[in-house]
Amino acid sequence: LAQTDPRVTAGALTGSMAVDSGDKWSDIDVAFGIADGITPEAVLDDWTQVVDREFSVLDHFDLPSGSSIYRVFLLPSGLEVDVAVTPAQEFGARGPNFRSLFGTIQQLQATPPPSASYLIGLGWHHVLHARSCIERTKPWQAEYWISGIRDHIFALACLRLGENAIYARGIDRLPNSVTDPLADALVRSLDEPELRRSLAVATTCLIAELERWNPTLCARLSPLLQEFGAPQTET
Repeated sequence: LAQTDPRVTAGALTGSMAVDSGDKWSDIDVAFGIADGITPEAVLDDWTQVVDREFSVLDHFDLPSGSSIYRVFLLPSGLEVDVAVTPAQEFGARGPNFRSLFGTIQQLQATPPPSASYLIGLGWHHVLHARSCIERTKPWQAEYWISGIRDHIFALACLRLGENAIYARGIDRLPNSVTDPLADALVRSLDEPELRRSLAVATTCLIAELERWNPTLCARLSPLLQEFGAPQTET
């Protein structure tokens, strides 16, 4: 693209791309550090014109993250192309899949994973809200919270076992002893008994993960979690 129209790199002091093993389902990630006096939006607009002209973009959207803006393009083939722009003084590697193409990059701290205390808090929060939604006959909202419980348990397990906890990147490397019980926490229908069943399974798995992280905290939380997460029968 730079050979097609040099405007796409105008104002860029540094450039990089994300690399990993890749396959036919991978997207393309490129990033630029933008010189002082050049607005990141102007660079993105140039990229948008060129990518659209060359590949007939179906749609795109912007994803702000800190000082960076990611413009995410969808091509007719289904390929996703992510173009990121960041002020040059804040441009550098925040993860292992970063390869510098030109210019000087800054030494930055890696993007931190979510903290265990944050994920644990979201876990018990979601149990309470899932139960209240079941009692209020809000099945879709209940399903949303139950699925969230499962996701946060996966993230906690990733942290504990040294896998990447961001965007579920390490989930499929977790052992079956972690993942198999959580398969039963999938919500199979919006019927009330099924919502109560899946909430009970998710709550049991959350308690098991809490026990591995902090037995003292688990002992404090377990009675309330069991009360709110246990299936209830009509009398």
